[in-house]
Amino acid sequence: MSTSPSYAPDEDRATILLERAFVAGDFITGMGYGIQLVMYVSCALFLFKQRRERKTSLYILAYITLLLAIQTIYCAVQARTVQVMYVDNRNYPGGPWQYFLDTQSQAINVIFFATLFLVTFLSDLLVLWRCWVIWTSSGKIKAYLVTIFPAIMLLASFVMGTLWTLQSSQPGLSLYSKLPMAYGTSYYAISLGSNIILTILITVRLLLYRRDLLKHLPAEHAKHYVSLAAIIVESAALYSVFALIFLITYAVNDPVNQIFLGFASFTQASRTAQCIERALLNLDCDPANILIPHYLSPR
Repeated sequence: MSTSPSYAPDEDRATILLERAFVAGDFITGMGYGIQLVMYVSCALFLFKQRRERKTSLYILAYITLLLAIQTIYCAVQARTVQVMYVDNRNYPGGPWQYFLDTQSQAINVIFFATLFLVTFLSDLLVLWRCWVIWTSSGKIKAYLVTIFPAIMLLASFVMGTLWTLQSSQPGLSLYSKLPMAYGTSYYAISLGSNIILTILITVRLLLYRRDLLKHLPAEHAKHYVSLAAIIVESAALYSVFALIFLITYAVNDPVNQIFLGFASFTQASRTAQCIERALLNLDCDPANILIPHYLSPR
């Protein structure tokens, strides 16, 4: 009995797994972008209607529009990279994955790293700003003291992210070279840590405010702050879980890191929209107060 011929590529199993994960990651990125686009339209319409009542709505609209634009470029570059690897250069010596590693200095890959870094950093920056705004209700000095350490962490993440982007796109290096991996691991570890700390600080401030209200008002007037805290924690938790899994798999050079990079990227970019969308479905919570609660605004 004759066996069916094998048409598998002449590559080792580890490389094949990397290529599978890369394609799967591209699919996840596209799926996430579709979800983000739908959420953006819904939130943009709401924020635009609120532009006269709340001037900050236009700033938030501009911000989520900028994030969407960067994410659009990222998704387009990701799709183009897959095409170049698997279609245009499928017979490259060593296979498509080797072509990807050998061409990190090309413009398409530089844009890939730059947009990935920008989406994450800008999202982190918003969380820091939101924390500062909420804590200013206790006075600006206290707000500065509370946010100074997360701000230093964010600055450190910017440095690490910039070095990661630059080193990953150097000729002869790649995303998986020793030095870029060290920078990339540090960047995501600091970013994840700052997100967790800021989320805790925001939640603590809301619960403290709720406690103060309970001293003077009935419980139904304070339940809003529990809903608000839950929304913020939920939106942060989703990104934190995927970022942590990506960080671990990237640090140990597991091929599935490409899949979780796609999840982490779109959940981070859509956090703001997630907050507003979640509030729109919550009758106890005003979506306009998710980012800048009017009762916690600066004095």
